[in-house]
Amino acid sequence: MTTRGSEVATTATNSIRVRREAIVNAHIEAEAVSHDAAATVATFRHPRYEVPALGAIVDGAEAVNALVSGIVSAFPDFYLHKDTLYHADDAVIVEARFGGTQRGTWAGIDPTGRKMEVQGVLIFVFEGDDLVCEKVYFDHATILRQLGVVA
Repeated sequence: MTTRGSEVATTATNSIRVRREAIVNAHIEAEAVSHDAAATVATFRHPRYEVPALGAIVDGAEAVNALVSGIVSAFPDFYLHKDTLYHADDAVIVEARFGGTQRGTWAGIDPTGRKMEVQGVLIFVFEGDDLVCEKVYFDHATILRQLGVVA
């Protein structure tokens, strides 16, 4: 037997999930399709990226704008394909594949003209309806091999 309280809780949970997923989709669209750094920054209440593979914590609108601009400048054909999306209490987790052709300097690596593609996990951290951080996990060695930097 379903109680009214559990129906309300389920509706509220589904509602916040829908809102968060819309923010994540807008974020991915801005970053990986439109290549619009300002629109990407606008999806955050407080812009912040954590990229452990690069030892990077990028905090604040100006720094996040520079990070996103740098990625799409180095990889003008940058793309990201969502494979699976999960909801957690305070996060949306996306398994994805991303890549592009390196035409500019990225992470201290001069342009190679080579393509890279890597699987990754993106953890979009929320406070209520507000996106406050994206944590990006990927295998940096795979990218370095594909770009021809390491054997």
